Amino acid sequence: MFKKNPLEDFLRQEKKQVPLLPLRDIVVFPGMVIPLFIGREKSINALKYALSQEKEIFLATQKHAKMDDPSLRDIYSSGTLATVLQLLKMPDGTVKALVEGKRRAKIKNYLPDTGFFIVEVEKIVEHYEPNVKTEALIRSIHSTFELYAKLNQKIGGDVVETVTSITDPSQLVNTVAAHLTTKIREKQSLLEIEDVNIRLERLYKILNAEADILELEESLRQRVKKQMEKTQKNYYLNEQMRAIQKEMGTQDDSASELKDLERRIKNKNLPKEAAAKIRQEFKKLKMMTPMSAEATVVRNYIDWILSLPWLTRTKDKLNIQEAETILEEDHYGLSKPKERIVEYLAVQNLTKKIKGPILCLVGPPGVGKTSLAKSVARSMGRNFVRLSLGGVRDEAEIRGHRRTYIGAMPGKIIQYLKRAKSNNPVFCLDEVDKMSTDFRGDPSSALLEVLDPEQNYAFNDHYLDIDYNLSEILFITTANELNGIPPPLQDRMEIIRLPGYTEIEKLNIAKRFLVKKQIQQNGLSDDNISFSDQAILNIIRYYTREAGVRNLEREIASVCRKVAKEVAKKGMSTKIQINANSLHHYLGVQKFQYGKKEEKDEIGLAIGLAWTSAGGELLQIETTVMPGKGNLVLTGTLGDVMKESAKAALSYVRTRGRRLDLPDDFYEKVDIHVHVPEGATPKDGPSAGITVATSIVSALLRKPVKRNLAMTGEITLRGKILPIGGLKEKIIAAHRGGIEKVLIPKENKKDIEEIPARVLKKVELIPVEHMDAVLEKALIMVKGEELFLPEDRFQPFALPKGEIKPQVTAH
Repeated sequence: MFKKNPLEDFLRQEKKQVPLLPLRDIVVFPGMVIPLFIGREKSINALKYALSQEKEIFLATQKHAKMDDPSLRDIYSSGTLATVLQLLKMPDGTVKALVEGKRRAKIKNYLPDTGFFIVEVEKIVEHYEPNVKTEALIRSIHSTFELYAKLNQKIGGDVVETVTSITDPSQLVNTVAAHLTTKIREKQSLLEIEDVNIRLERLYKILNAEADILELEESLRQRVKKQMEKTQKNYYLNEQMRAIQKEMGTQDDSASELKDLERRIKNKNLPKEAAAKIRQEFKKLKMMTPMSAEATVVRNYIDWILSLPWLTRTKDKLNIQEAETILEEDHYGLSKPKERIVEYLAVQNLTKKIKGPILCLVGPPGVGKTSLAKSVARSMGRNFVRLSLGGVRDEAEIRGHRRTYIGAMPGKIIQYLKRAKSNNPVFCLDEVDKMSTDFRGDPSSALLEVLDPEQNYAFNDHYLDIDYNLSEILFITTANELNGIPPPLQDRMEIIRLPGYTEIEKLNIAKRFLVKKQIQQNGLSDDNISFSDQAILNIIRYYTREAGVRNLEREIASVCRKVAKEVAKKGMSTKIQINANSLHHYLGVQKFQYGKKEEKDEIGLAIGLAWTSAGGELLQIETTVMPGKGNLVLTGTLGDVMKESAKAALSYVRTRGRRLDLPDDFYEKVDIHVHVPEGATPKDGPSAGITVATSIVSALLRKPVKRNLAMTGEITLRGKILPIGGLKEKIIAAHRGGIEKVLIPKENKKDIEEIPARVLKKVELIPVEHMDAVLEKALIMVKGEELFLPEDRFQPFALPKGEIKPQVTAH
């Protein structure tokens, strides 16, 4: 029975409706049989539809290959009408389709469909008038394609024979274009051109350009090959020359370098393991070609071993009086760390040998941690090196890289020992709390071996791969907070806390160090400028608020610069006295208020004390009561712990409601708002518990709080006051703010010894152990008025009869 050919129908019809399959990075020409791997759902649906109809599908190329969901505007309008020969589902869900291009066509209209594109196409009518030019172009394309095939090894001889036997112009263009590796745009232009002669000219131009590119690539390949042959030839000749020089007894540069290296190895005093290793490496180096990459690696390794101070030591100054004098000259105060250094020197003086201690100086910025480490080195007569660990996140920074890596180097510990030029320096590991961890390892874990006196006598750097003795080094680490240091690392160090300076200490530091330093740095002399004590005190009080002296030095430097400007204008004979009255002229408006108490005792305002990394701070806690529904509102950027502490304080107040003569339902009819200025500064911690409770009771009873009193302590539901940390810094902050009395937890009495005597003379510390005592001391009562009702005048709270009493289980 005669079977109808759908393509012949198409040739007879002007237009036809077929599904559209967008292609990426490929242009299909008539006559091509090509497998396509389809993964997009729309494309798969189009193929299924084509199979269900007459197996016809229109293949058009996307303008942008990376686009996963192209719109109709993103697809070229000209393409090839093809027949689906085979469809195969793959295991990964994609579809492999074998298609054969039949005829060029272009889209005339797009038909709506939800699952895929359906288009109405019409055939591209070719304009063909054979002439001599056509024949010439066909012959030129045949010859150029033969050249192209010779240069492009991917095209076989059978393809060349097929192409040269084609005489039909359109078929020739389609076949040659299918084998070109040119750009998609150029292939698309060959598909779209209707005039046959113009198509031939365009193909010939593209083919010539591709052949030229392949010829250039081949010439470059040949040139590189010749260069490599030349390099190998030079290497062979160099080896022959070296052999001739050896026979003649002449020495070249590399030989003299090896001889010099051998002399250095003999003269270097090394431990047994290092000496054996370096001899082994030197023997290996002598057998290598001097210019080889491996020889360079071995030579660098030997240089590193020779440059390290394996057994080189500086002689310690064991005169304790001299060491104390140097420490006092360089730093004012800081008695604890100074005392610990002197103890170390005393023990070393008696035993003549001691493992280096690991000291960790913890304190706010600007208190002199790093400069103290320098003073320790000067007092002991040792060399000093400082390694900043801030931002270090790679374990290799401490332990080094293995030599197998290109550009490998020892870790920072070994590198800085090379700078120290002795094996017993004072080694300052600065900002040890600022290290971080990522996928490259944990540097704090690598420091565990470095800072352990029981292990660091055999520290193994990955690059050296030899045990190095670090036990004679005096390691001093610095940190702002202990929170950033892992507990195992803390366990290996002796923690010495450096609290903030008092006002008097800052005054002495400024007079003895800072003023002199800034006068010298700004090109002035003592004849040009002088500071009165009151001027320095005013800078401390009104222009700085810090635990250290860094900002104090900046303000003094600012004054010196302005004086230097006046001296430069008026001459070196100018003498300027800086006093309290002239300070405003040089530093402008006062930045802070010092010792300013409230003008009167306020209701609902209590003063607490907070600890920060920069020292202690005064904390004002405000409470206001307004009609409401029993809500507790907490504002001021408070952390979870502080919020819970405020809730515990309110619960305590509610349990004391009857004794405070408050109605049982007082909290149901009012909203209590607790605010802690400054609102933008985050605050957390439990030590403000008694301050919050005092503020709430003051607001509820309408009784003012004493303005010259501050307090700190954690509160429990039963009203017990628990101990807190950072007492010294908090009391110094209270002294700085003009507070006369401070309520502290009774269990913190042991910490009073650490507070400077000058501060204790001005600030009275009152230990308390229950919240009732805090309220009695903090609130101002009318004469004869009692805060708490006598026990016989109020009924203790109890659950009504019939209700289930809550059970408390002790664990």
